[in-house]
Amino acid sequence: MTFPEGTDSSIRFLFDEADIRGETVLLGPSLGRILNAHNYSHCVQQLLGLFAAAAVLISNNLKYNGKIVLQARSHGPLSLVMIECTSIGEIRGIARGNIEADASTPMALIEGGQLVITIERDGGQRYQGIVPLDGATLGGALDNYFQQSEQLQTRFWLACDAQVAAGFMLQQLPAQCQQNPETRAEQWQNVTMLAATLADSELLTLPRTDLLHRLFHESALRLFEPRPVRFNCSCSRARSLNALRCLDAQELQEIIAQEGHISMTCDMCNTPYQFNPEEVLGLAEPPVLH
Repeated sequence: MTFPEGTDSSIRFLFDEADIRGETVLLGPSLGRILNAHNYSHCVQQLLGLFAAAAVLISNNLKYNGKIVLQARSHGPLSLVMIECTSIGEIRGIARGNIEADASTPMALIEGGQLVITIERDGGQRYQGIVPLDGATLGGALDNYFQQSEQLQTRFWLACDAQVAAGFMLQQLPAQCQQNPETRAEQWQNVTMLAATLADSELLTLPRTDLLHRLFHESALRLFEPRPVRFNCSCSRARSLNALRCLDAQELQEIIAQEGHISMTCDMCNTPYQFNPEEVLGLAEPPVLH
């Protein structure tokens, strides 16, 4: 299945008569840019898709400019799975380890690892939370994370097939519309039970507004404007050249003597950069930040 450029987006929604909010996302081309950068197995592609959908859902909770980094660290076939999503909906990501590995389920590739959620605010402020990946699904691990860190009832549903990924999230908000604990619990149970009827095929194929109508057509629902999602890697020629400053000058000279130039490739997007001797010699000058 393919999607034209510009179709990737997420939609937030709010229940008018219940203290519950939600969001749903569908990713096609932006995810494809991540998956096609490396020779990932189908199972690794599925895992990256699940992480990408989840990262977009979480990033919409950011109330300031910055980014969220959703990653798993493990001693399994994959040592790292990482997706970054900025507050303006730009994503990139990578998997490291045996990227051609296969498993019975995508989560088996990172079994026994840790789920790390890092929120980086523009300007330097940083918050990080870590929970064990002890659930059978990424959604289950995220449910546990939000319950522990935010003390908010939260449920995630995630799916990925080929180069399409989708996600659905519900979160119970502090009491405002409804103060009665029993009413709040009943509303939360009813909404999550409806969401649990979603099949992966529906989550991956239905237009977002059709999906919400299918689930909650009997509820008063307020939809917000869709937020576009696109792939964007923050690498650049200038950043790559500045990174060479970390290498020993003699080592750089030896590479130039052998190759006639220095080549680098971005780990995230696989974009190659090549620098001639004059550019490398100019590294003695102050760095240029972009």
